[in-house]
Amino acid sequence: MKNRLFLLLFLLTGCTTDAQNYFGEQYLNSKYLKDPLGEEKALDKDPLIRFDAFDCTTFVETSLADGDVEKLCKIRYKNGKVDFVSRNHFVETDWIGNNGFENVSDLYGAVSERKVVIDKKSWFKKVHNIDTDFQKQTVSIKYIPYKNLSKIDVQSPLVVLFIHDGSGIREKIGTDLAVVHMGFLLPGNTLRHASRECGRVVDVDFEAYVNKRKQNKHNLGITLVKIK
Repeated sequence: MKNRLFLLLFLLTGCTTDAQNYFGEQYLNSKYLKDPLGEEKALDKDPLIRFDAFDCTTFVETSLADGDVEKLCKIRYKNGKVDFVSRNHFVETDWIGNNGFENVSDLYGAVSERKVVIDKKSWFKKVHNIDTDFQKQTVSIKYIPYKNLSKIDVQSPLVVLFIHDGSGIREKIGTDLAVVHMGFLLPGNTLRHASRECGRVVDVDFEAYVNKRKQNKHNLGITLVKIK
């Protein structure tokens, strides 16, 4: 029922899903809401899909799915299995790998590698009090350090991931973390993302946004992901 209500709202507001809007144009100015989606049951009773509110990840996912709930579930869950534990919670190990997304950062600048150890077992227990048997996973993510980043002129949209050194994160959530934000890098040097600071989905100048982020020494750079 919730999905139908959100779909009805989507249609009544005149939103479309044609090619020109594929990467989230129809969601501009929608409000920012942390963790707005779930499985419609315990542990997360939020709806499978909605169009009125996003965080950075659900904005990218919903846009990639073109507002289709079945496509969205295939992006959000391993093998499309709708279950809290099967959700692609971690971009580094789940979201990129399970979706076959391609890291193309080295086409746009000199890259470094961020080694990250994802401890899902610790995270599930510390944050959600769930016992699991996940093993630690170590992955290396190629990224362009901010010092190597010059103006990027993309010809087609890419997903941009913002990389952090993990300082202070493990103590809070029980695991290391590298990706702390995401959005779309569009032609014309535009970043389209769900911004907690702005409280909504916005288009901003990518270079200006990067200049602001790199003032924090713990922000390392960006990873660019090709859209399938």
